[in-house]
Amino acid sequence: MTEAPVDPRHVVDRQVLEMLVCPLTKTRLTLSSDHKELISIAARLAFPIVQGVPLLSLEEARNVEPEEIQALSKKAAD
Repeated sequence: MTEAPVDPRHVVDRQVLEMLVCPLTKTRLTLSSDHKELISIAARLAFPIVQGVPLLSLEEARNVEPEEIQALSKKAAD
């Protein structure tokens, strides 16, 4: 099954992502491998990206499992 093409208007610019920080810890966010979430390693929260808009609300965030945090931390160190 193939995914529908991504509308370029729904893609978050990398420079914009570099300016965003976690609303809770004020630390840098990491883009998930599927580009659907911004993850705060410090807060262990993942914030969804909906139609190219990062939803940086604590109410929208999901808790990130410790295994996922380890993988992200390792990836960031490489």
